[in-house]
Amino acid sequence: MAEISPDQSMLAARMAGAVAGALVSLAYMMPKGAREAAARAIAGIVSGLVFGAPAGVALAQWMGVTEMLSPSETLLTGSAAASMTAWWVLGALARIASRAGRGRDA
Repeated sequence: MAEISPDQSMLAARMAGAVAGALVSLAYMMPKGAREAAARAIAGIVSGLVFGAPAGVALAQWMGVTEMLSPSETLLTGSAAASMTAWWVLGALARIASRAGRGRDA
């Protein structure tokens, strides 16, 4: 069986991007309390770690800078972007689900 052991520098870039994105998200939209802050931080970091690589590649291709970025820069950028937008996407989905649920009861 193949062993999956990520390169330490790539893992560090992914972690740094995820944490930076979560912090920017928390600073940009202040949470209502400690519980919301913790939930947003965890959601941001996890989504940055999980979706950082594909988000970084997609952003680099969309912006046309794929050849200019190293793999670690692509991971850092993608992790930060995925982490920053995670809470906003979850909020939008919650609002859509709430509106859809109210429409059936009315």
